[in-house]
Parts: sequence; C-alpha cells; structure tokens
Amino acid sequence: MMKTVASRAAGLATLALTFSACSFGPSGNPPAMPQPEHYGAIAQPERTVTAQGASQRFVTGAKPVPEWWKRYRSDGLDALVDEGLRNSPNLAAADKSLAAAREQLKAQIGSSLLPSIDAGAQTSRQRGLGVPDFGPPTALYNLFVGQIQAQYTFDLFGAARYENASLAAQVDQQSFQLDAARRALAANIVTGAIGAAALRAEIDTTERLVALADDDARDARRRYELGSASRSEALNVEQNAASLAASLPGLRAQWLATRHALAVLLGRTPDQAPDDLDFASLAVPEDVPVVVPSELLATRPDIRAADAAVKAAAAQVGVATAQLFPSLSLSASMGKGGFSWPTALSGAGALWSIGASLSQPIFHGGALLAQRRAALDTYDAAVLQYKQTVLAAFQNVANTLAALEQDTQALASSDTASRASQGAFDDAAARVRLGAIPPRAARASEQQYRNAQLNTIRYASARLSDTASLFQAMGSPVGVAQTVSKSE
Repeated sequence: MMKTVASRAAGLATLALTFSACSFGPSGNPPAMPQPEHYGAIAQPERTVTAQGASQRFVTGAKPVPEWWKRYRSDGLDALVDEGLRNSPNLAAADKSLAAAREQLKAQIGSSLLPSIDAGAQTSRQRGLGVPDFGPPTALYNLFVGQIQAQYTFDLFGAARYENASLAAQVDQQSFQLDAARRALAANIVTGAIGAAALRAEIDTTERLVALADDDARDARRRYELGSASRSEALNVEQNAASLAASLPGLRAQWLATRHALAVLLGRTPDQAPDDLDFASLAVPEDVPVVVPSELLATRPDIRAADAAVKAAAAQVGVATAQLFPSLSLSASMGKGGFSWPTALSGAGALWSIGASLSQPIFHGGALLAQRRAALDTYDAAVLQYKQTVLAAFQNVANTLAALEQDTQALASSDTASRASQGAFDDAAARVRLGAIPPRAARASEQQYRNAQLNTIRYASARLSDTASLFQAMGSPVGVAQTVSKSE
C-alpha cells in the first residue's frame, strides 16, 4: 500500500513539474472555422427581382443594422417592437438573472482573491468539574472573549483566478444569450404583426370570394328553377360555395391565434391584442445587409455565447490542474479574553495567534486526475459545440437568403398574374354594364382576380417576413451585450 502511495506521489510530482513548464489549460480561443466565399450553394445575386415595384439590394460586407424594423417605415410597427422590448416578462426575468450572475461573480472574486476578516464576541457561564485528589473542586465561572480573525489563501498556481475566469465567461455567455433573446423577440414581433395584417387581408379577400360564390349559387338555383341549368350544375355550385365558406373559420382562428401570440409578446393579455397594421402600408426595406462569413462570428450572439462557453470550459481545465498543486494559507487572530470583564479588558487578557498551513494532494483515489480528464472532455465538447453553432449560423443565413430570393420571384409572378386578372375583371365588368355578357361572367372573372390576389398577399407577407428573418440572421444588434471576462 505504501509503495502505491509513494508511486502516486512521484507521479503527481512529475505531473506538477510538467505543468509548471506550460499552461495549466487550453487558451480558450475558438477554433479556426472555414470562411466560405458565399453562404449558400449558389451565390446570392446583387439584388432581388422587382416585385410590386420594389427590388431589394443585398449589401455584402455591410454592418448589422440597429433597430432594423424601422426600415419598414411603419410607426405602428415601431411602437409594437418598442413596447415588447420594454414590457416583455421573459426579457425582464433574463435581465434580472444576468444582474444576479454579475453580483455572484463580484462576490466570488472578492472572497477568493482578498483576505477575509471577521469579528466575533463570546460570553458564557460554565461549570467545570474538578478531579478528586488532583484538582480544585467543582467551580462555576464566566468567560468573556472578543476576537478579530483574518485568513488568506495564496493563489499560488491560479486555481482561484481560473475559477473566476470561468465564472466570468459564463456571465458573458448569459449576456450574449440575453442579447439573442432580444433579437428573437424583436423579430417575432415584426413577423407576428406582419402575419396578423396579412391574415386580415386574406380574410377580407376570402369573404369577398364567399360572397361571390353565394351569388353564383343563388343564380344557379334560379336558372335551375327556370330550366336553364341542370340540378347537378346547381348542386355543384352550392357545394363550391359551402366549401369556400368552410375555409373562413380556420382562417379566422389562425388570425386570432396570431394576434393573441403577439399580445403576449408585448407583455399584454390576449384580450388586449393590438389592432392590425395596414398590410398595404408596410414598405419593403430596400437595402439589406449581408455580413461576410468571417464577420458573422463577431455579430451573432449565439456564436459569441458558444465562444464564451469554450473560454469557461478552458478555465475549468486550469482549475482542475491547479488543484494538483500545493495550497498555502495564512491565518491570524487577536483579541481579549478573561473570566471577568475587567480581566478581559486588561493587558493580561490579550489573545493572539498566527499560523500557516501548507497542503499538497498526494492520494485522492485518482479523483483529481479524473476531474482534470473530465474538464478536458468538457472543453473538447464545448469546442465541437462552437463549430456546430457556426455551421448552423451559416446554414441559417443561407436558407434565409434563398427563401427571400425565391419568395420574391414567386411574388413577382403572382403580382403579374394578379394585375392581369384585375385587368380582365375590369373589362368583364365594363361589358356587363353594356349588357354584352351576363353578370355571372363578371363574377367568374372577379373570382379569378381575388384568388390571384390571395396568392399575392401570401407571397408579399413571406417577403416581408423573410426580410425580418435575414436581419435577425445577420446578428443585428438590439441591445449591447456587456462582457466581464476581460474587465474582471
């Protein structure tokens, strides 16, 4: 047994000499990542196609835009985002949690790097037992003691500094996560307001389609009664009208659910949902920043949070390594004591002590080395998670760019079809007024126009929402994340 302990002690001594010549842990710098020339499989164009009279320009190399939602040029939308950022309980709770974490960091730094000084006083009445034939008889006496005690542990090998660095990096990580939550909230409010406004426009258009279908059904029944239409034709028209009417409740339910969700994002109860924005008044941001991949690592808070996690894990390796080395502590105390107040306060009652303790781990059943190996594995996992976060960010940007480009192309085609069908409807309505064609022909033309209008609303909503998603994917700042790892 003694031989085993001696061999382990020798091994720890050799390990200590090895670590003394190098760093106690990894540097904590994030790993190098590939820098693609462009995000997607196909490079994004300089600008999108023109749809509804607007073309969006991708400004490659531009910086993220603060308060990007103001580029929609809607005072109502600006007010909703400002209200949500101000009143969201989730953001407020996260902000308080971050403040608490910063205070905990200050407490740990103060307790680990500075000496502790405590004052104490004690008064008691005691009964001492005498030993027959060897000591005084049983006695009652009072004891008065007052002391000031100080203790300090030297951070010889940086265990406390590494622990503080790890906690500071964790606070940074929490700060970046709060910034990501702010960005997500702003984007969700924008997309929610756009979605609610678009659904309201879809409902209005669908209600008009239902009204036209009901007119067709009534006209078919009259023609059937007059013998100019078959019963099968009349029933088919009625079936189409009923099927179209059946789509309205689901659409209204989706619209109400979107409004309720938006109200909660704003910190309101669902019954206080805001009024819908005017969908037609929402402007498409003309210039959209596209941060280059190398800069994206510094603008997206999710990547910066993963970087902070790497730094925290690296510092924990340093902590686990430093625990293999000796620890030196000093303690001192001074005070007064005695069996009565006059004695305690006199020179005869002076008390003092000073001491030092040095400890070196020798045998802990392999626990310290296992803890260091675990810290190294945790660091490796944090590095891999950082890589995955960066790749997912590149994918997010690539998908958003592709969706914006493709939805804009679909909007351009849909808008062309909508304008053509509107022209056909206007011509049909004019011919009805002249008596050249029956009214049901104009209704059929208007139905084609309204259906094309529905598609246009959906694609226009998708383009507006895709733009918001792209602003978010670029890491557009909403709040400034304050880091503490370097300052502390």
